[in-house]
Amino acid sequence: MEPRLDPFASPLMGKVIKHLAAADRPIAESALPLAVQELVRLRVSQINGCGVCVDMHFKEAVHAGEDPVRLNLVVAWREATVFTEAERAALELAEQGTRIADAAGGVGDEAWAEAAKHYDEEQLAALVCVIAMINAFNRANVMLRHPAGSYEVGMYRS
Repeated sequence: MEPRLDPFASPLMGKVIKHLAAADRPIAESALPLAVQELVRLRVSQINGCGVCVDMHFKEAVHAGEDPVRLNLVVAWREATVFTEAERAALELAEQGTRIADAAGGVGDEAWAEAAKHYDEEQLAALVCVIAMINAFNRANVMLRHPAGSYEVGMYRS
């Protein structure tokens, strides 16, 4: 698959990507556990069919010490026994927040309440931001047909 456009060769997209990456830094520095951040990024990327982000976040999570078995089971997290209740709540919120167009009511009160049992207000804010940010990256990569498989850990860090 050939990409439609090289986002790093476009001055406009290059600027936008830098701003998005900068907006991601406060999330990384937040009290939301890194494992939760990466599980959410991986699951949202799977839903959106963004191969480059699935590749990136799988590799980044493994590099950070995450168990590859858990990562392989993210796609079937409801049936898996390897996730905590807090992680399950984050994954449910991520799914509902990603599939907004598929659900007339958007994110349900039950999903929000379950997440609020496990995360404080700042962590919930970080969770909302990580879901929104990865959806933005996914959509751009899918539109551009950015190919997957060649990501190396840390290659996009500035």
